[in-house]
Amino acid sequence: MKNFVLATALSISMAAPAFAETVSATITDHYKIVISQTPYSVEVCRDVAVSGDKTGDTLKGAIIGGIIGNNVGNVDNGGALGAVIGGMIGHNNSDATGGTKRVCSFETRYNETENEVYSHSTMRFISEGKEHTIKFYK
Repeated sequence: MKNFVLATALSISMAAPAFAETVSATITDHYKIVISQTPYSVEVCRDVAVSGDKTGDTLKGAIIGGIIGNNVGNVDNGGALGAVIGGMIGHNNSDATGGTKRVCSFETRYNETENEVYSHSTMRFISEGKEHTIKFYK
């Protein structure tokens, strides 16, 4: 904060005598906090639960059951019936089990730093009994 004394000369008209008014002013600098972010990457790994995938075993059973159903007996739609039964058997006899799986991915994170920087200045003064404030930039 800085204090200044300003002297102003005012004249009403050419015929009126000039008078001087002494004005006291206070100038204040204002600052603000600015946060700067710097990005960086990290690899993050997690264990996630996975279910056993029995799709492959079901499909194999359906194919084999369809082939057998087409070649055995004189049954209408024997291939389709064999595929359904073979798919159910393949699914039930599957040894696929669930468990956990390690999944890794990259994430962007940020380091933050705070800096105090100049924002603006104000000048406060009283002239003719009225208080005035002026905002300005250096």
